[in-house]
Amino acid sequence: MKSLSGTIRILSSLCCKGSSLCFLAAIVFVTGVAAGAPVIGQDNQRLTPIQREIERQRLRLNSGEVEERRDALMRLGALRRPEASKVAAAGLGDLAPIVRVTAAHAILSLSPAEATDLLTPLLLDKLEFVRREAAYALGQTRSRTAVSRLANLLTSDKEVGVRAAAAVALGEIGDESAVPTLTQVLAGRPGKKKKAKAENEFVMRAAAHSLGQIRSRAGVEVLIAALTDDTNDNDVRREAATALGLIGDPSAGPALRAAVDSNDPYLSEAAREALRLLKLAGK
Repeated sequence: MKSLSGTIRILSSLCCKGSSLCFLAAIVFVTGVAAGAPVIGQDNQRLTPIQREIERQRLRLNSGEVEERRDALMRLGALRRPEASKVAAAGLGDLAPIVRVTAAHAILSLSPAEATDLLTPLLLDKLEFVRREAAYALGQTRSRTAVSRLANLLTSDKEVGVRAAAAVALGEIGDESAVPTLTQVLAGRPGKKKKAKAENEFVMRAAAHSLGQIRSRAGVEVLIAALTDDTNDNDVRREAATALGLIGDPSAGPALRAAVDSNDPYLSEAAREALRLLKLAGK
């Protein structure tokens, strides 16, 4: 107690002579220390190295500099830990689009359900860039609960990049419930204008690729139709051939053998490889 009272007198004299408020502050400070209250830096010392890193990046998220906030989110995502992703979720509402997009990829260490709930609102973002990256991120969650949202995006979004991202994401998730929407897109016909046709084929190619990833025989018929339709772009036909090989249904054999004779060497090779896979599947 002698040392405690002595410390109080020292702090009082250093603070402001004759001031009862300053004297009271000294008592609060010293008695708090005596009671074991933490002082500056003490809490931080109790953290693990990972926790300290997460806290450093959390503080950086308050920066006025866009690039610093983005870098903080990238570092949080690189930790690949749920606790880091929880902190990164704060960036999903950032005013800067690039920060929102970075946050979308930084939260993927959360459970699929949590990540899906957080990412879904970004599918309604005004910017195509944000919606597209949110779709890709949803694919990485592998969450079946995201299928209906992505299917709706695939058929309704005005931007071709967003629709293609939705198609890719559905393939990444790999749930068979996405097959009807993907086959609908693949069976669609391009627009009359050259630009519209090229854009539509970009989405069709993504849909064919995803049908191959899902490997459902429910997609075989439309894939065969896409392969044999020589008005389709060769990129679409190649993806259809590759998808048929992955699914391994023998009914695709005749269409693939015909595609081997294509003038496009890449389509011919894709068909040849698909036939090889069909033979392996039949053994």
